[in-house]
Amino acid sequence: MSRHAGQQSGRRSAPQGPSQRQLRAGELIRHALVEILREEEIHDEDLAGVSVTVSEVRLSPDLKHATAYVQPLGAGSSVEEWRPVTEALNRHARFLRGQLGRHIDMKFTPDLRFRHDESFDEASRIERLFDDPRVRQDLDHEDTED
Repeated sequence: MSRHAGQQSGRRSAPQGPSQRQLRAGELIRHALVEILREEEIHDEDLAGVSVTVSEVRLSPDLKHATAYVQPLGAGSSVEEWRPVTEALNRHARFLRGQLGRHIDMKFTPDLRFRHDESFDEASRIERLFDDPRVRQDLDHEDTED
């Protein structure tokens, strides 16, 4: 055994993000879901006339479970406005998984779960903070010091 091999086993690796494989599969699935949601008519009152943006798909390391982050277009940021849409998508997850299997070429078609993408709401919240006069004053003050 080399002296380097023993040194490696004692180290803890830093937490890692998704693998390249997970990222590629997530993008493949995201594009396919966008097409499916655009083409397929899902007969559900909560989805009638609603356009949905699929902003990201995250996969489990074994690629068997996918979480799709969605944002209903035109819906506000309140829970009452977006929750029925994500609940409806989750009710139809098996149907969407079947459609997904026809659109992608993967060994397994992952189980789907839909979640509301809160990043849009968070970006709006941060933008409102920057527009606050007290914050603007601090930012302007920092600019003049440089």
